[in-house]
Amino acid sequence: MTSSGAHGSDALFQPHRGAVRGAVYGLAAAMLFGISAPVSKMLLSDLPPLLLAALLYLGAGVALLVVTPFAPREKRNEAPLRRSDLPLLAGIVLTGGILGPYLMLVGLQRVSGLAGSLLLNLEAPFTMIVALLFFGEHLARREALAGALIVGGGLTLAWMPGEFNAHWVGALSIAGACLSWALDNNWTQRLALKDPFAVVRIKTLGAGICSLVLALALGQWITSIRATAAALVVGVFSYGISILLDAYALRHVGAAREAAFFATAPFIGAVVAIPLLHERPTSLEVTGMLAMAAGVAALLRVRHTHFHTHEAMEHEHVHVHDDHHDHPHEADAGVGERHSHIHTHAPFIHDHPHVSDAHHRHHH
Repeated sequence: MTSSGAHGSDALFQPHRGAVRGAVYGLAAAMLFGISAPVSKMLLSDLPPLLLAALLYLGAGVALLVVTPFAPREKRNEAPLRRSDLPLLAGIVLTGGILGPYLMLVGLQRVSGLAGSLLLNLEAPFTMIVALLFFGEHLARREALAGALIVGGGLTLAWMPGEFNAHWVGALSIAGACLSWALDNNWTQRLALKDPFAVVRIKTLGAGICSLVLALALGQWITSIRATAAALVVGVFSYGISILLDAYALRHVGAAREAAFFATAPFIGAVVAIPLLHERPTSLEVTGMLAMAAGVAALLRVRHTHFHTHEAMEHEHVHVHDDHHDHPHEADAGVGERHSHIHTHAPFIHDHPHVSDAHHRHHH
């Protein structure tokens, strides 16, 4: 079966529509998360890193618990999590929810808020490298060069005058956080067709509770009610809503390209840091910012298209009955009704712009 255009009405099988949605979700997630870096640096004066990380994720998790029952019905018809998903969920909680935030906050204690925000750009190339080497995604040569620009900008930021040892500890801590989030992004993408609310709820609550237990065991106690309340509010928006939007972006465009959209987050954080923390960018920081901006712009402009084959596959995700979802079914679901169950896709060949979502993992 072949086609020259997108097949089906579901956004998962309309790459143009899905790519636009992925871009919107990714950029919105980046905006919300970008604000958190300079705000978190301010909160570190009243809260130690591990306790602050716990409060950020607890705020996110509790908010998701409250709003999930009120989500639109089509959002509640998603594919459920299975026992086989537990290893991925454990890895997501450990790397993305516990290790990554802790390393970021440790790093922010040792570098300026502006430099810390910009160093978070390393998450994008790290995510791309992991996606390409281990998860079967693809990037064109121009996209790889754009990623190299972002890495170069990050290295420029790491070479700044100041306290050498303290600065490098901070830079390496933030780089470690970015690597942790790169693993988190790719593992989350493997669950992209499952219920995003469920995935993010488990991640935020699991990370928040574990980090809080560790913080209390280390003698880190809440000493400022105002800072605690602020951390919980930041967690709702910059972690809860942001991570949820990012999960939808991963579904629609894959981890490598999601990283390009999310790479705008550090720029937002850097801009906020200037008036909020009264910091002025140095010439090296401006150089790094320009290199990273050029890399992000190049990544956003690339379009990937060629004839490709959708191999036969069996999996589970929310869908409607369309040209590509013409299968028998035990439950009585209407043609236009979104529902989820295990189903099989027949082989399909066509040519259109696409990205490395769950249905476009093929050889090049």
